[in-house]
Amino acid sequence: MADQKQGPFEEKVARLEAIAKELEGGNVELDRAVALFKEGKALAADCEKLLKVAQQQIDRAMESAGQTEEAGSGDEIPF
Repeated sequence: MADQKQGPFEEKVARLEAIAKELEGGNVELDRAVALFKEGKALAADCEKLLKVAQQQIDRAMESAGQTEEAGSGDEIPF
């Protein structure tokens, strides 16, 4: 399972973790720390966008599943 290719989101999260680890080490020069911080902010923004798209896809799937099923108990999960 470790040999599976990671998707863009997972790759970005892994890079964020590496940045955090490097910054937490405390042995980073100021210029490098600023560059890592900027990279991390950009990666976090990218991850947020990817999560929003995923949430929209889930919401559409849930709405679609709700439209195709008869109105039963609203507590059921459609999958």
